[in-house]
Amino acid sequence: MRPEITLLRDVAGWLEPGKNPNVLTFQSLRDQITQGKGLAHILSYSRATLLTHRFELLNKPLNTAILLRLLTLGDCTIQDKTGLVKRVETTLLVTLLFRFLRDAFSKHRVLRKVAAEVESLNTMQPPSRENLSLTRLPLYLRTDLTYGLQSGGSVGHTAGVINYLGRFTGPPIFVTTDHIPTVDGSIETHVLRPQGRFRDFRELPSIEFNERLDERIAQIVGSRRPAFVYQRYSLNNYAGLKLAQRYAVPFVLEFNGSEIWVARHWGNALKYERLSARIEALNQAKADLIVVVSKAIQDVLVGQGIDRCKILVNPNGVNPDRYSPTVDGTAVRGRYDLHGKTVLGFIGTFGRWHGAEVLAEAFSQLLKAQPEFRASVRLLMIGDGAMMPEVKRRLAHSEAEPATIFTGLIPQEQAPQHLAACDILISPHVPNPDGTPFFGSPTKLFEYMAMGKGIVASDLDQIGEVLSHDSTALLVKPADVKSLCEGMIVLIEDKERRARLGMSARKEVVSRYSWEAHTGRIIEKLTELCR
Repeated sequence: MRPEITLLRDVAGWLEPGKNPNVLTFQSLRDQITQGKGLAHILSYSRATLLTHRFELLNKPLNTAILLRLLTLGDCTIQDKTGLVKRVETTLLVTLLFRFLRDAFSKHRVLRKVAAEVESLNTMQPPSRENLSLTRLPLYLRTDLTYGLQSGGSVGHTAGVINYLGRFTGPPIFVTTDHIPTVDGSIETHVLRPQGRFRDFRELPSIEFNERLDERIAQIVGSRRPAFVYQRYSLNNYAGLKLAQRYAVPFVLEFNGSEIWVARHWGNALKYERLSARIEALNQAKADLIVVVSKAIQDVLVGQGIDRCKILVNPNGVNPDRYSPTVDGTAVRGRYDLHGKTVLGFIGTFGRWHGAEVLAEAFSQLLKAQPEFRASVRLLMIGDGAMMPEVKRRLAHSEAEPATIFTGLIPQEQAPQHLAACDILISPHVPNPDGTPFFGSPTKLFEYMAMGKGIVASDLDQIGEVLSHDSTALLVKPADVKSLCEGMIVLIEDKERRARLGMSARKEVVSRYSWEAHTGRIIEKLTELCR
């Protein structure tokens, strides 16, 4: 009897690949097809199911449906977290084909219109405006077309800023493309999503989103005039700038790095890169204040001609009440049989810059070099993401494989309890692949510090500026397996030292790197610029 197959796409928490038979991520199936191994799957299953976050947000729905249909002659469905079930039959395929053709014929119109609007905004003189009034409400925009996030640095940063804005201004309005975990439920929140156009075409949904987003937000704001518009920059979006000009108020741009650079080095180069570059430059040129998380980003912007005076270098932060040494990790230790063990912990989305694969290699070497640790030391890998297959490959068939626990993705709300279950926390970030300065400001770093645990971290740009070697952490050579291994051994063997480092790190983060202080610096700088 032929088996069933379940594919996971843009969804977490239902099933975990590797622990369930015939459960694959959609990306892993695509990788197999790219490697010439796809024929083994054709018509090989009695039933095929795709689980996704929301059907109307599914990327490349026509190609996805066709691929799913090729897996089986039997029942074939797409299911999402709202309970919607779509049977992949002739009617659905024809509908998706019609939408594909409709969008194919109209995409050039959208590209021309957006390009013309960008040019117009670029040459437009900024409107005269009144003095900054912080008694009015700020308008916060999150326009990323990523959905179903449970955790990660972007979640921490978004919630960190929006939750504290109201302490310095009127009550904020939060406009977002999806619900963000840990955002205060009392904040006025509006979820706006694209209309479902151009989902079969790369980058076009983010470009087309500009056409109607500002009008929809204007309806939400109504007669209320914002104090300012704050936008977390996302690829191809300039809605924040348009709204700031509409209301004649300051525009604050949170810029966490070039999406063009990210696509080139950690993905595939953008198809409409020239237009994306013009939109990115437009936002930077017209913003009244640009908030960046590191000096490396500031240096890039200044090199591109942006006035240094309007850039605020503001590292990420933490809520020190949520992340605290008082958090109880006992339940997590019990769940993973960690009682009596020394636990090394890592949390993240396993991005290409996180260095999780370096940690896996270092842990393998640690147990090989120190066989007495095999029974007493465990590695707790919290999260999931792109580099997870490489992490597991490096652990495979080594002494470290049975000593490593993978939790999978966990909700952001559960992160403190998982970190509390650890004795030592690891931040093994690696340099950028093109040799440019590391521009990140890892939120995990500040969460680690707030937990009061011993930290082993890469001595890499801002990480090495925030942490002091043998004062708040042990700093090791970035991407160096031997150095990381040695650092972990030191703290495994010296409880007093890791307690001292943890207490010092906690004191440092509470005094300098809370989200409240982070948000206060934004308001202080904006007030200074708008005098």
